[in-house]
Amino acid sequence: MTGSIFKRILNTIPRPLLIRLSYVARPFLALMLRGSRYIDPIDGKSFKKFLPYGYGRPRENVLSPSTLSLERHRLLWLYLNNETDFFKTYHKVLHFAPEQAFYKRFRNLKNLEYTTTDLFSPLADVKADICDLPFDDNSYDIILCNHVLEHIPDDTKAMQELYRVLKPGGMAILQIPQDLSREHTFEDDSITDPEERAAIFGQYDHVRVYGRDYFDKLRAIGFEVQEVNYTAKLDKKLVDSYRLAPGEILPVCYKPTS
Repeated sequence: MTGSIFKRILNTIPRPLLIRLSYVARPFLALMLRGSRYIDPIDGKSFKKFLPYGYGRPRENVLSPSTLSLERHRLLWLYLNNETDFFKTYHKVLHFAPEQAFYKRFRNLKNLEYTTTDLFSPLADVKADICDLPFDDNSYDIILCNHVLEHIPDDTKAMQELYRVLKPGGMAILQIPQDLSREHTFEDDSITDPEERAAIFGQYDHVRVYGRDYFDKLRAIGFEVQEVNYTAKLDKKLVDSYRLAPGEILPVCYKPTS
């Protein structure tokens, strides 16, 4: 009964306010939900359950009480930790719209020359438009851009800028919300009602729903793209324990060296 009331209260709070409240309430939530069933791989803490999250019909058991990470954040962390030298070797890194789950952890890594950027985020070192970046060509070894492009009207220009500032041989992980049942990306500027946009695009401030053609669009910009289904490489019990989204694809992109 208490859990049901708690869930109804959460669902009535606007998401931006909920996130701000979550930062304040994080220690209490982590203590209240402490257990051994589910694990946040970012900080190694375990819980009896995670929190619900999302518009309309919130996804159950997905928001970590300790780091406030979602499925996509934990997937990216695991990939970087297990499959790359991100945490060990010197890299010059550009991170768009830095997430709280990552920001301090990446900032404290001695091997990274770490720059954050966004047009509005208070965590941004450089306030910049992703379609007109103030960085030199071939500047960064690694670019992280997690759920940003679906907000950008001219995503082609944004992709071109990401390609421009990435070093030859560099890696960009460009995550987006994606409907893999769609062959083609859908967008319609004539839909202006916020509730209708949220119902169709997932959020009122999303401008498109990406389909499977997202990867080909990145290739058309010049990237070499690996469509990494990393959850398929993990034991199913771990996928559930970490509360990952089975089948989520990581777009791991490289800039050719020649």
